[in-house]
Amino acid sequence: MRPNARRTTLADIAQAAGVSVATVSKVVNGRGDVAPHTRTRVQELLHQHHYLAPVFRHTEAVESPTIEVQFQGGLRAYVAETLEGIVDSAAELGASVVISKASHRPHWARDLVSAGRRAVIAVTSVYTTAHMNELARAGLPLVVLDPLHLPDSRVNSVGATNFAGGLTATRHLLSLGHRRIAYLGGPVMAVGNQARLHGYRAAMEAEGAPVPDGYVRPGEFTYETGLLGAAALLDLDEPPTAVFAGNDDIAVGVVETVRARGLRVPEHLSVVGFDDTSLARMASPPLTTVRQPLREMGAAALRTALRLANGEKLDSHHIELATELVVRASTAPPREETAP
Repeated sequence: MRPNARRTTLADIAQAAGVSVATVSKVVNGRGDVAPHTRTRVQELLHQHHYLAPVFRHTEAVESPTIEVQFQGGLRAYVAETLEGIVDSAAELGASVVISKASHRPHWARDLVSAGRRAVIAVTSVYTTAHMNELARAGLPLVVLDPLHLPDSRVNSVGATNFAGGLTATRHLLSLGHRRIAYLGGPVMAVGNQARLHGYRAAMEAEGAPVPDGYVRPGEFTYETGLLGAAALLDLDEPPTAVFAGNDDIAVGVVETVRARGLRVPEHLSVVGFDDTSLARMASPPLTTVRQPLREMGAAALRTALRLANGEKLDSHHIELATELVVRASTAPPREETAP
């Protein structure tokens, strides 16, 4: 090989053979689950291209797969705790993880393959059909963690029981005696937000509790949405006595608006969050919230990515982990109305 020549990659061999990178990797590593004619074709191309396998510390070493983990937006508590689950699981399973912000520059998928990535995990990233097609052409499996939008049927995803979580949060407030309950959520088209909202509405309808105009307010999954949304709710002629927030960031924003107006949580307004991030535990008062098993979701996404990288078939394209209500100090029965 010439000194400045580019090293042939698994992606080059895969493209020439018309197979996936995972299949070429199996041939290189001596795996038996490859059709004989495919194995022969790949081996011929490996020889023709003078492919040099990575050098390991000893001859029996097994390749440590590298997974690209991409996230979008800021490194919020939700993202940080999810990434922690991915990284911890990778360490246990002997895999490597590279964390980056989603950019989708030209030929980004092939660049990932050339850099040795075996699969991609997307955390809160928006992947279009074009992005998924490019990944498919490059032979890179994709796992979407807690998808913002309903993923393509070809995409494997990991999420939580958002509808059940919304139902449980609202039932908790109803059980305390609240009837004027508002919902402050994230983006209208985000599937997780839709499911939490549907759970809220189902609980309210089952109880016969009305949802007045202005009680459901979409936004972003941010602290600012909580600040502004709570202000709008408190300015209503008949403000709510409780708020179910679409995530902990929104809930903390609600608490701050209540405090800034000289009111208190939960005496004047009960608040329930969603996620159970570190924010919920550090808030004042600590938040009642719906726990998403964020670290477990990250670990499940990592295991799924590794299985796909190894060419394994999955029983289901979607894994959904259970949510649970964690009751803390931000919820209480509504105050008795004082007659004028």
